[in-house]
Amino acid sequence: MAPELARWDFGLPSPPSSPLLSSPQRRGTWTHIPVSLSLFSFAWKLTGKAGCPGPTRSSMMPSWLGLALRDASLPITSPKIREKSFFWSRQTGLLVLGKKEEAEIRTIQDNLSKQGAEHKYFDAEELRRCFPNIRFPREQVGIWEPHAGVLFADKALKALQDLIRQLGGVIHDGEKVVEIKPGYPVTVTTATRTYQAKSLVITAGPWTNQLLLPLGMQLPLQALRINVCYWREKVPGSYGKNFPCFIGSFPDLAPHHIYGLPAREYPGLVKVCYHHGNKADPDERDCPSASSEVADVQILSSFVRDYLPSLQPRPAIMERCMYTNTPDQNFILDRHPKHANIVIGAGFSGHGFKLSPVVGKVLYELSTGSTLSYDPTPFQIRRFQGLNNASL
Repeated sequence: MAPELARWDFGLPSPPSSPLLSSPQRRGTWTHIPVSLSLFSFAWKLTGKAGCPGPTRSSMMPSWLGLALRDASLPITSPKIREKSFFWSRQTGLLVLGKKEEAEIRTIQDNLSKQGAEHKYFDAEELRRCFPNIRFPREQVGIWEPHAGVLFADKALKALQDLIRQLGGVIHDGEKVVEIKPGYPVTVTTATRTYQAKSLVITAGPWTNQLLLPLGMQLPLQALRINVCYWREKVPGSYGKNFPCFIGSFPDLAPHHIYGLPAREYPGLVKVCYHHGNKADPDERDCPSASSEVADVQILSSFVRDYLPSLQPRPAIMERCMYTNTPDQNFILDRHPKHANIVIGAGFSGHGFKLSPVVGKVLYELSTGSTLSYDPTPFQIRRFQGLNNASL
């Protein structure tokens, strides 16, 4: 009998002979994630080597918001994680920018008010007074959410992995999955060894369809390569300790959102990124930029020059990450339609990491046949059956 891996719910092991989490070999590490626990009408930014974040559809509440709002306030119950949380999080506040007449701004403010979340609306004059290192046009308004901040995802993941090991779990990283054989039990063969388990959870990001193709299935997932740019401060400290995370809509400059994080990851460099990318093979993420990707950087250069005058208008460092988008930018959390003991978590469209605890809970419930805590309808695969590129 092949060895079995433990079941993971929030990364915590429980008895073996349960679901197996698998993914193909990933490259790189995660970096920083700005996250808001109350302002979930956007998907706040995550940046990293394996995947990236981005806002969801504007001017309406995404379907995953219900997941976020129900679990956003859950306390950290593990003392070991709580002790370390100081080192992998930082409260900076979040500034959402837009024009007063935009439906998106009104929706965000309504959502915050309904949830009783502390926030403040700034008109253009108040923005200029409170954030003097940002140059705002006259029509710009903002919503300030003080409890938002940054997660240092590499540190957060290490803390979780350490806890998994302390509780007896085993992590098999760097093993490329080469075959999944459905059945009872399901069999997973990697480049190193073979595993069997009662259930399998596939969370493979932009490689998801590569694993699903032999299982007779393709989902409408689009892998996008995103430029992650860092801009040097002209005066050190200008956008450091007291600078917030921000995200905004700037339709006169670009059709997609732009977001930023204060200097920390690289000393003296501020992360400012464009929520847009170009189709790419995830195994070719670091290939030279196409002309369309250069155009994205030019948009950011114009934004930095006009809005953040204390930054050099050329990126000092440029890295790349991947989004895995669905057509509606809602998650896929569902069982394979022909193999009920294979569960799929995919299409997080740039806003999956910050919701990983509740996503883990849903995937756990699906994989064990437990009663679901949430309405699964917005996340089911069948919503795509009318699309040509969702074949079953």
